[in-house]
Amino acid sequence: MDQTKTSVTHRVLLVDDDESVREMMSVTLGSKGFEVVTAACVTEALKLIVSETFDVLITDLHMPNPSDGFAVITAMRHAQPTALTLLVSGYPDVKSAMDAILLEADDIIVKPFETGKLAEMVREKLLTHKLAAPTPKERVAAILQRCTSAIVEDWLKRVKKSKELNRVVLTDKERTGYLPKLIDDLIVRLREATAPGEESDSICSKAAVAHGKMRQDQGYTAGMLVHDSRILQVTLFGMLQKNMSALDFSVLLPDVMTIADEVDSQLTQAMDSYMNVVLKPAAAA
Repeated sequence: MDQTKTSVTHRVLLVDDDESVREMMSVTLGSKGFEVVTAACVTEALKLIVSETFDVLITDLHMPNPSDGFAVITAMRHAQPTALTLLVSGYPDVKSAMDAILLEADDIIVKPFETGKLAEMVREKLLTHKLAAPTPKERVAAILQRCTSAIVEDWLKRVKKSKELNRVVLTDKERTGYLPKLIDDLIVRLREATAPGEESDSICSKAAVAHGKMRQDQGYTAGMLVHDSRILQVTLFGMLQKNMSALDFSVLLPDVMTIADEVDSQLTQAMDSYMNVVLKPAAAA
């Protein structure tokens, strides 16, 4: 009998967009007794993670976009927290790959490595694998509330890089204006749903109305007001990405849809105010 085979068959999910690398690693692990399932992209990997069970995840960092491997690791940690998670990264990527530890990856396999020793490496890590303490999961509303100050700061940094918006010279306080209150209104709406994943109606936001009027007084164009709102949405989603390991994925999609809808609703109300749209009762016949 082949003494190199594992006494217990472990299922490995191998994720890499390079077919030759994927095939080489798969054959090597398979010859040593591991049951290997492969995925060529993040989408394939996520489908497998939610439909099958694995003991080990080995994922490349770039597939082909930078840090794609982080998304796979985070999904595995959420769906199958007992699995050993290994991230493969080239030497120039090691600094950025260290962030994977913060995203609960168990270890990093640095390229180049000897493929023949891969199975032994994985087996050793399985023997010494200690389960990570589960990360408390949070709803989107809780994360946004906890990170409101950071969102405002990040939004301001993005705005300062916009040549269009900086045609109007304002202090930081004047620039951020009603932004904290707009975020508060968004949080209120996210929490209004009576059941997880249930959508709520858009809010009549006094802050959005005041925001539109203020931007008009400050000399913003309508296009600049729209740009303001777009940067807010990008900033909100960026903050969720930074807190991916803490997110409650079971209700993430409806919460993200609510963010998009509420930011759009706030923009509509701000634009109506900006354009001095006042609803008046119809004249008597």
